[in-house]
Amino acid sequence: MFQTIADPADCEVRSVIRFSNAKNVKPDEIHRQLVEIYGENVMTDGMVRKWVRQFNDGRNNVHDEAWSGRPSVVNDGLVAKVHEKMRENSRFTIRMLCDKFP
Repeated sequence: MFQTIADPADCEVRSVIRFSNAKNVKPDEIHRQLVEIYGENVMTDGMVRKWVRQFNDGRNNVHDEAWSGRPSVVNDGLVAKVHEKMRENSRFTIRMLCDKFP
């Protein structure tokens, strides 16, 4: 019996897929082994197959790629201002947050 590993990082699971794929382990067997060690909710069989295809197509990076969406407006200055307002008034609400920082 194996010990299960809870809450693995995505890059850890992808590294296992990449390693197993390099050893010519079939995707369904990779998925079975992942479930055995990481539990039922680790990754679907379809996602394992997708990652195997990507690695076979030459991908080497197991980390998430940068999103091309809208950039975040949150910065250290904004966080500091929100913390300051919360220290001034311990009953600070989300509504007040929206009013102070539109």
